Formats: sequence, structure tokens, C-alpha cells
Amino acid sequence: MLPYSKSLVIIPTYNESDNVENMLTTLNGLYPELSILVIEDGSPDGTAAIIKKFQLTHPNVHMIERQGKLGLGTAYITGFKWALEKGYEFIFEMDCDFSHDPKDIQGLLAAAQNCDLAIGSRYIGGIRIINWPMKRLLLSYFASIYTQIITGMKIQDATGGFKCFRASTLRQIDLNKIFSNGYSFQIELNYKTWKKGLKLQEVPITFSERREGQSKMSRKIIYEAVWAVWRMRLFS
Repeated sequence: MLPYSKSLVIIPTYNESDNVENMLTTLNGLYPELSILVIEDGSPDGTAAIIKKFQLTHPNVHMIERQGKLGLGTAYITGFKWALEKGYEFIFEMDCDFSHDPKDIQGLLAAAQNCDLAIGSRYIGGIRIINWPMKRLLLSYFASIYTQIITGMKIQDATGGFKCFRASTLRQIDLNKIFSNGYSFQIELNYKTWKKGLKLQEVPITFSERREGQSKMSRKIIYEAVWAVWRMRLFS
């Protein structure tokens, strides 16, 4: 039996009213013992109200409301600290838009029983991305190659955001010194875990373009990731 009752899934949200109820319902249906923490960044579309209504009948669903869109990295840092305070042993990162398949939680949690960080990989054993335009696919793929070359990490999907950390792994990382806040945040966490000499394992997942709502990807986020890799290599 996998330790679902000792596990927490952290889901950052901003304007996810089209997805959040469906995601919470799906997770509870698949893993009724799993705890869920939503980090809600002041969505003007009523996301928080939907979560609060869901909480009335689901005590395993928690929410931290923040004032304004404060970024992906700070959302996860907030969630990590909350998870460690509450004593969870396995902590997931996951998107709300169904680009990450909830069914893959089982495989990540299984892998985390024998490693320090299980990474949901879109590229290991072949490319498994659905409904992405070729330009975005190539950008993501070559970003991972670029990261491998600069940092030395042998991770085929360095930018992926579907992960399972052991609590002991997060305790070894100084969360107050994480400098990235966009998608380079994912690379930085991988890098800091790897630099500690801990074991990272990639687990094959299938990634799908979001079902509803708007992507949060931007040119600014891409530029941040390009330069953040050099900062990690030179100063971490």
C-alpha cells in the first residue's frame, strides 16, 4: 500500500474556475486518503469561492489565499513550508489545468519510496506531449538539453512541474534562498537537490495541453529561465 494518507498535493491557482472543481473531484475520487493544498493567488474569476464550497464536504482539501498574483515559485515555497509544519512525508507539485494527469500520482509516489525526488518526465523513453504546437514542443525539449549542458544534471525533463518530494529532501534545501519564481523554479529545485547528492528519478508521464483557461507561459518567463541556469551554475 502506498502512503497516500501521508501525502500532500500542492496546486497553485490563478483564474482556474474552469478547472478547479473538476480537478478536486477527480483527485478525491482516485485517492480519497490524499490531502490537497491549493495556493490561491487572488483570482478575480471566483476560483477561491469554488474551493471554499468544495471544502464544506471535503476536510482533506485546504487552501491558502494570497493577495495578488505572486508567482509560481513563491506559491510552492509557501506550500512546502506548510506541508513540513503539518508533518507530511511526501509532497507533490501539480498543475490545476489537467496538463498533469491525476492518474500519474500513483507512479510518482511509488517511485518516491526509493528516491529523494521523483520527477514526472515528458521525454524519458520518448516524447509524450499531446496537443502542443511544434514550436512550443521544440522550445521545451531544447530547454532541457540546454539545462543539461550548463548544469551537468543528467535529467531529460528539467523544466517539468509534476513532482513528488520526500519531506526529508525539502528539509535539506534552504527554501528561503530559492531565487527563481517562474518556470526556472523547477530547474532550480532539481539542481539544488542534485547538488546535495540526493537521488533523482524520472518517471514517464503523459503531458496534455490545458483543457480550459489560458496558459501562464510568457516570453518573460522564458528569458528568466535562460539566465537562471547560469546563475545556478556560477553561484549555487
